Amino acid sequence: MEIAKFFTEEERSRIEAVQRQLFAMAADVVQEGDEAKIRKYLDRATQQGLLQRDVFGINPIVKDTETALIVGEEIGLTRGSVISVLLWSIVKSGAASLDEIRGDFGEEVAHILYGLMRIRELYTKSATVGSENFRSLLVTFAEDMRVILIMIANRVCVMRQIKDVENIEAQRKVSMEAAYLYAPLAHKLGLYKLKSELEDLSLKYLEHDAYYHIKEKLNETKRSRDAYIERFLKPLDEKLKEAGLHYHMKGRTKSIHSIWQKMQKQHVDVDGVYDLFAIRIILQSPPEREKMECWQVFSIITDMYQSNPKRMRDWLSVPKSNGYESLHITVLGPEQKWVEVQIRTERMDDIAEHGLAAHWRYKGIRSGESGVEEWLAGVRSALETNDDAQLMDQFRLDLKEDEVFVFTPKGDIFKLPMGATVLDFAYHIHSKVGNQCVGARIGGKNVTIRQKLQSGDQVEILTSSNQTPKQDWLSIVTTTRARAKVRQSLKEMESRQALLAKEELERKMKNKKLDYEEPVLMHTMTKLGYRIVTDFYAALADGKLDMNSVLEAYAQQQRFDHGEAEKQAPTLSADQFVMPEDEKAKRQIEQSDVLVIDQNLKGLDFQMARCCQPVYGDSVFGFVTSGGGIKIHREDCPNAPQLRQRFGYRIVRAKWAGKRGSQYPITLRVIGNDDIGIINNITNIISKEEKIQLRSISIDSHDGLFNGSLTVMLDDTSRLQQLIKKLKTVKGVKNVSRS
Repeated sequence: MEIAKFFTEEERSRIEAVQRQLFAMAADVVQEGDEAKIRKYLDRATQQGLLQRDVFGINPIVKDTETALIVGEEIGLTRGSVISVLLWSIVKSGAASLDEIRGDFGEEVAHILYGLMRIRELYTKSATVGSENFRSLLVTFAEDMRVILIMIANRVCVMRQIKDVENIEAQRKVSMEAAYLYAPLAHKLGLYKLKSELEDLSLKYLEHDAYYHIKEKLNETKRSRDAYIERFLKPLDEKLKEAGLHYHMKGRTKSIHSIWQKMQKQHVDVDGVYDLFAIRIILQSPPEREKMECWQVFSIITDMYQSNPKRMRDWLSVPKSNGYESLHITVLGPEQKWVEVQIRTERMDDIAEHGLAAHWRYKGIRSGESGVEEWLAGVRSALETNDDAQLMDQFRLDLKEDEVFVFTPKGDIFKLPMGATVLDFAYHIHSKVGNQCVGARIGGKNVTIRQKLQSGDQVEILTSSNQTPKQDWLSIVTTTRARAKVRQSLKEMESRQALLAKEELERKMKNKKLDYEEPVLMHTMTKLGYRIVTDFYAALADGKLDMNSVLEAYAQQQRFDHGEAEKQAPTLSADQFVMPEDEKAKRQIEQSDVLVIDQNLKGLDFQMARCCQPVYGDSVFGFVTSGGGIKIHREDCPNAPQLRQRFGYRIVRAKWAGKRGSQYPITLRVIGNDDIGIINNITNIISKEEKIQLRSISIDSHDGLFNGSLTVMLDDTSRLQQLIKKLKTVKGVKNVSRS
């Protein structure tokens, strides 16, 4: 393919003009022959027909040339970065290898291009570009921070050129990536001009009508806004000079994206945003007088203009976590208009303009910053020096020391600690996946559950329905999360095995014509040295206790309880009989037991679940907890479907047998109009009800409505329904429901 056929006349003219700017700008660092070598590779790529336009129809060489101009002019990078960008599409097309580039331009250019190619590889793997993990992985793959800066410049270049494209879907995708990925990165790097441009252009393509509505409003009011700022500042300037303060003032209009965010948050139109612009007063103060002079300016302004206390922000006394310090006040200026004033010193303004990098420079510390933020914060400071390459190495971050980022086959990204294994990743995805994990496939190769993961691995977990957790898995997993899930699974397996052992014991009792009696079994268990029921059944399941030996001990205990005990006990008259204390307790339990669990079992330890608060009369079921006790849930409990699906073997039947004297706590939610006396009417109804006590009440009032939470004590569902019916009759009450 000839060059003339690939480039339009307009594109050729633009490339030549931009390249002249680039090589003139970098004349002090560009080596002799660089331009000719770049031309050689470009000719090769075009003649072989290797270059392809992107989804928007943009010429890749035009895009690279424009990106290189942003990299050199607006960011300030030098030869290595500029030449790398100019060669980016040529290397990507396969027209030149990294070894050839290394031979012609040196290691620095080849290293940056290697990073750019790795980013391309990352994009082909991941489907979750908007995630925080992708941002961190982007930094890891890039290795050299100049690669990140080039990616930001490239996205700015693309956003500038896709105004009138036909592929709207691709335009939206690129714009969303710019807003959620590249704009936040530019902000952390202190590239605020590019950050604002990315946000504004993203809004322009994603919210077209809103963008132009705000832009037109700002254009209409620009002249009057500038005149108003001058009227506001003139008397203030005189007062500050009289106080002997050294300062300068400036006014700035907020970005369209920032105004749109405020409109969304405050639910108002542009006219309703009263801080369309802000006035900054920047003091030249020594460190020891900074706060004092800032508060002095505050006093002067509030003496002249009425302040809005709700709009005051004191980041002077307590700076933001990113180091931002300033005093923000909103005052009522001339013509009764609200004006935001920001008071700060030159040092504070430097931090506000250059973000974390300036904070690091002033403080000399890195406390409170994550590894990625710490690395990104140092970039701006490095760019402000002339020794570009040397300082880049100084701030380079190797995330492999702390964490790894791995992909699922679908491209989702997960972050794990360094040293995490395949089994850790399986449990990170889901407990069931972890429990059935038998290995994984990484890079087309099968690996064991012990395999340690590396950043960039695409991991497909292999499972088997026959696999179950093992005790030695605790030595394989490295994350706290996975270890806890392994322990939980092992405990659940023990509980299930114990339940199976119990069923087997009862079945063998039936075969041997032995009646199952809970008290007799408890005595047998105690004599065998077990005090906890679950330990006893676990020993049966593991084979530590012989089933036949237990049955013999049970039969002997049963004969003793029913036969020998009666023969040995002396005959007493009725007036001499005294019931043993343990028998009294047993009968009290039987008489007072409100629930029959499973197959007419009484005397079992159970509790009412807090999640659904069952009351006598509700349809209920029992759930055997890991501790051996039973929790009673309502059939319509929010947790019931999950319990039945995951732990169906631990569900037991339960039904109400009689009424207990005690009451149950029930929480009611009441919604109504916030009328005077409505709370008093509600509490009066409850106080007049027999056998109902009000334990607590919590009311939240907002926009003329109240949302109340009442906890009452009552004994059954019929009384609960009567109470709900009466509360609904209270004037102003809109709804009463059970939580």
